[in-house]
Amino acid sequence: MKWESLGPEDTFALGKKLGETARPGMVICLNGELGVGKTVFTQGFAAGLGVAEPVNSPTFTILQQYDTGRLPLYHFDVYRIGDIEEMDEVGYEDCFYGAGVSLVEWSGLIKELLPESAVHVTIEKKPEKGFDYRMITVEEA
Repeated sequence: MKWESLGPEDTFALGKKLGETARPGMVICLNGELGVGKTVFTQGFAAGLGVAEPVNSPTFTILQQYDTGRLPLYHFDVYRIGDIEEMDEVGYEDCFYGAGVSLVEWSGLIKELLPESAVHVTIEKKPEKGFDYRMITVEEA
Protein backbone atom coordinates (compact mmCIF):
# COMPACT_ATOMS: atom_id res chain seq x y z
CA MET A 1 0.00 0.00 0.00
CA LYS A 2 1.17 3.52 -0.72
CA TRP A 3 0.45 6.75 1.14
CA GLU A 4 1.28 10.32 0.27
CA SER A 5 2.55 12.49 3.11
CA LEU A 6 2.39 16.24 2.58
CA GLY A 7 4.32 16.98 5.76
CA PRO A 8 5.54 15.63 9.10
CA GLU A 9 1.98 15.66 10.49
CA ASP A 10 0.88 13.14 7.83
CA THR A 11 3.91 10.93 8.44
CA PHE A 12 3.23 10.99 12.20
CA ALA A 13 -0.47 10.19 11.60
CA LEU A 14 0.32 7.16 9.45
CA GLY A 15 2.80 5.89 12.04
CA LYS A 16 0.16 6.36 14.74
CA LYS A 17 -2.46 4.48 12.69
CA LEU A 18 -0.09 1.53 12.27
CA GLY A 19 0.89 1.64 15.95
CA GLU A 20 -2.77 1.42 16.95
CA THR A 21 -3.10 -1.89 15.06
CA ALA A 22 0.28 -3.38 16.06
CA ARG A 23 0.34 -6.90 17.43
CA PRO A 24 2.85 -8.69 19.70
CA GLY A 25 5.80 -10.09 17.76
CA MET A 26 5.53 -7.65 14.86
CA VAL A 27 8.76 -6.48 13.26
CA ILE A 28 8.48 -3.25 11.27
CA CYS A 29 11.42 -2.52 8.95
CA LEU A 30 11.75 1.22 8.38
CA ASN A 31 13.90 2.34 5.47
CA GLY A 32 14.69 5.59 3.71
CA GLU A 33 17.47 8.14 3.30
CA LEU A 34 18.71 10.29 6.15
CA GLY A 35 16.20 13.02 6.92
CA VAL A 36 13.09 11.50 5.28
CA GLY A 37 11.10 11.25 8.50
CA LYS A 38 11.83 7.82 9.95
CA THR A 39 11.96 9.23 13.47
CA VAL A 40 8.72 11.18 12.96
CA PHE A 41 7.05 7.97 11.75
CA THR A 42 8.43 6.16 14.81
CA GLN A 43 7.12 8.86 17.14
CA GLY A 44 3.67 8.44 15.59
CA PHE A 45 3.92 4.66 15.87
CA ALA A 46 4.84 4.98 19.54
CA ALA A 47 1.89 7.33 20.10
CA GLY A 48 -0.37 4.70 18.52
CA LEU A 49 0.91 2.21 21.10
CA GLY A 50 0.26 4.72 23.88
CA VAL A 51 3.93 5.35 24.70
CA ALA A 52 3.95 8.38 26.98
CA GLU A 53 7.66 9.22 27.02
CA PRO A 54 9.65 11.12 24.37
CA VAL A 55 10.85 8.95 21.48
CA ASN A 56 14.16 9.70 19.77
CA SER A 57 16.38 7.82 17.36
CA PRO A 58 18.71 5.40 19.21
CA THR A 59 21.53 6.10 16.74
CA PHE A 60 24.36 5.67 19.23
CA THR A 61 22.84 2.89 21.34
CA ILE A 62 21.37 0.61 18.63
CA LEU A 63 18.30 -0.13 20.79
CA GLN A 64 15.90 2.00 22.77
CA GLN A 65 13.11 0.28 24.72
CA TYR A 66 9.78 1.87 25.69
CA ASP A 67 7.52 0.08 28.15
CA THR A 68 4.77 2.64 28.82
CA GLY A 69 2.46 1.65 25.94
CA ARG A 70 0.04 -1.22 25.53
CA LEU A 71 2.93 -3.28 24.11
CA PRO A 72 6.67 -2.90 24.66
CA LEU A 73 8.32 -1.03 21.77
CA TYR A 74 11.86 -1.98 20.77
CA HIS A 75 13.28 0.76 18.55
CA PHE A 76 16.44 -0.30 16.73
CA ASP A 77 18.67 1.95 14.63
CA VAL A 78 21.29 -0.28 13.00
CA TYR A 79 22.83 2.42 10.77
CA ARG A 80 26.13 2.38 12.66
CA ILE A 81 26.29 -1.34 13.36
CA GLY A 82 29.83 -2.56 12.73
CA ASP A 83 29.19 -6.30 12.80
CA ILE A 84 25.92 -8.21 12.67
CA GLU A 85 26.98 -10.02 15.86
CA GLU A 86 26.29 -6.77 17.71
CA MET A 87 22.62 -7.65 17.30
CA ASP A 88 23.16 -10.76 19.44
CA GLU A 89 24.74 -8.57 22.11
CA VAL A 90 21.61 -6.40 22.37
CA GLY A 91 19.34 -9.45 22.48
CA TYR A 92 17.47 -8.88 19.23
CA GLU A 93 15.85 -12.34 19.27
CA ASP A 94 14.06 -11.58 22.54
CA CYS A 95 12.71 -8.42 20.93
CA PHE A 96 11.82 -9.83 17.49
CA TYR A 97 10.13 -12.94 18.89
CA GLY A 98 8.78 -11.60 22.19
CA ALA A 99 5.61 -9.94 23.39
CA GLY A 100 6.45 -6.49 22.04
CA VAL A 101 6.82 -4.74 18.69
CA SER A 102 10.20 -4.13 17.06
CA LEU A 103 10.76 -1.17 14.77
CA VAL A 104 14.08 -1.39 12.89
CA GLU A 105 15.58 1.60 11.09
CA TRP A 106 18.05 0.71 8.29
CA SER A 107 16.86 -2.91 8.36
CA GLY A 108 18.57 -3.75 5.07
CA LEU A 109 21.85 -3.90 7.01
CA ILE A 110 20.61 -6.92 8.98
CA LYS A 111 18.28 -8.54 6.44
CA GLU A 112 19.52 -12.06 7.24
CA LEU A 113 18.18 -11.69 10.81
CA LEU A 114 14.71 -10.43 9.90
CA PRO A 115 11.71 -12.75 10.17
CA GLU A 116 9.84 -13.51 6.95
CA SER A 117 6.73 -11.94 8.47
CA ALA A 118 8.37 -8.50 8.80
CA VAL A 119 6.44 -5.48 7.53
CA HIS A 120 8.55 -3.19 5.33
CA VAL A 121 7.94 0.57 5.40
CA THR A 122 9.88 2.72 2.92
CA ILE A 123 9.80 6.52 3.06
CA GLU A 124 10.97 8.37 -0.05
CA LYS A 125 11.39 12.04 -0.89
CA LYS A 126 9.97 13.33 -4.15
CA PRO A 127 11.57 16.81 -4.48
CA GLU A 128 9.51 17.63 -7.56
CA LYS A 129 6.39 17.45 -5.37
CA GLY A 130 7.72 19.74 -2.64
CA PHE A 131 10.18 19.84 0.23
CA ASP A 132 7.89 18.08 2.75
CA TYR A 133 6.32 15.55 0.37
CA ARG A 134 6.99 11.87 1.08
CA MET A 135 5.80 8.67 -0.56
CA ILE A 136 5.39 6.00 2.09
CA THR A 137 5.11 2.38 0.98
CA VAL A 138 3.99 -0.36 3.38
CA GLU A 139 4.57 -3.96 2.30
CA GLU A 140 3.24 -6.73 4.49
CA ALA A 141 4.52 -10.29 4.22
